[in-house]
Amino acid sequence: MKIIRHRFLQYKIDLATEILIVGTFNPETENNPAEIFYGRSRNFMWRLLPIALGGEDLKQKDRTDKLNFIHAHKIGFVDLVAEVTVDIGSETNYNDSYIDSKVTKWRDVTGIMKQLLHLKKVCFTRKTFSDIPQVRKKVMEVERFCKEKGIPFQYLSTPARIYSKAKQQEWNIFFQNSNPVK
Repeated sequence: MKIIRHRFLQYKIDLATEILIVGTFNPETENNPAEIFYGRSRNFMWRLLPIALGGEDLKQKDRTDKLNFIHAHKIGFVDLVAEVTVDIGSETNYNDSYIDSKVTKWRDVTGIMKQLLHLKKVCFTRKTFSDIPQVRKKVMEVERFCKEKGIPFQYLSTPARIYSKAKQQEWNIFFQNSNPVK
């Protein structure tokens, strides 16, 4: 068995964060070139998010441009999974159901959210949970916390795999609306 930690465990969320984007896991493996959350080549977060907020596509921009953007817009990122223990030879198995069954440490997302006194909305970058019951349970905790605190929470279509006008429209509505659908 091999332990794989989250690539950005040391990332500190700015306490002034108003928008929190919750994801699942970004593994610290040799073949993962991501230098920031949602930074893999088949992920369109850095196109969807800036365009939704009236900016330019940052997908091909460097890490500094992306960090400047999130700082300017008071956006923070946190993933649910801190660490997995996988079978030797499966270090690059990013299949959601495999990861879900291999989690050995979770992030305390609601604990982090309690520190974000300016939090105005939260989203999770996935809508389906059929193959990830453990992740679903953790997301439900986040959603429950948001409901108790009156913080709008929404599930958004994953930014991974494809970019489409429909997906962009969904992201536009969430990020442009001061009172997103709960």
